[in-house]
Amino acid sequence: MQTTIFPLPSFQLSSVAFFGRGFEEYVSMFDLDADALRGRRVLDVAAGPSAFTAGANARGIDATAVDPLYGLSPDALTTHALIDHRRVVAEMRRKPELFQRGTFGSIDEAVAARAESARLFLRDYEEHFVHGRYVGGALPELPFADGAFDTVLCAHLLFIYARQLDLDFHLAACRELARVSRGEVRIYPAAGADGQPYPEIDRLRAELAALGIALETRPVPHRFFVGSGTMLVLSSRRR
Repeated sequence: MQTTIFPLPSFQLSSVAFFGRGFEEYVSMFDLDADALRGRRVLDVAAGPSAFTAGANARGIDATAVDPLYGLSPDALTTHALIDHRRVVAEMRRKPELFQRGTFGSIDEAVAARAESARLFLRDYEEHFVHGRYVGGALPELPFADGAFDTVLCAHLLFIYARQLDLDFHLAACRELARVSRGEVRIYPAAGADGQPYPEIDRLRAELAALGIALETRPVPHRFFVGSGTMLVLSSRRR
């Protein structure tokens, strides 16, 4: 008797979306202690139109964001944000089974929060890009010195886009994130677009261990996307 295996539902985007989240959602996703980060240097990698950096600086955190699209005009970024907001939201509504109540009570509530995040980002970007708060750059090569930041964050890039980004990219990206951090690297979520663990996680852990970089999984309070309850933490044993 042949067993039919049905594929798990998966969040599908053909390219990396310019889509962001707010400060409070970052706190939940990365289990951050905002008070402890005051005066510390924090980097948000592949930040998109996230409002974390604006909110962090307003709270006394020395935060910087990096993204491939930074350097474009505010009008151009507004267009990118609007287009990708629509396509991500359309996919969310097409796959409601991939979402659960927790941080947000509904998809509509999450959509409104992400739209507000983009609005806050665009205002802050227009004012502070010239001050170096927003830097153009992309993994796996970031334009920062070794150990430049106390904490490095990377959300919704690694693992989520495993169909487009192979193991070599993930390994190179993790090495680079560890290089620019003198503390911890926190990567969220520790799951793929189907909410399942990254299938190459054991190999990635072994490859990083050989480079002196430890990888561990930690729970976080955030709950929205299926599989969203954990992050990966990198720390270098050679520091």
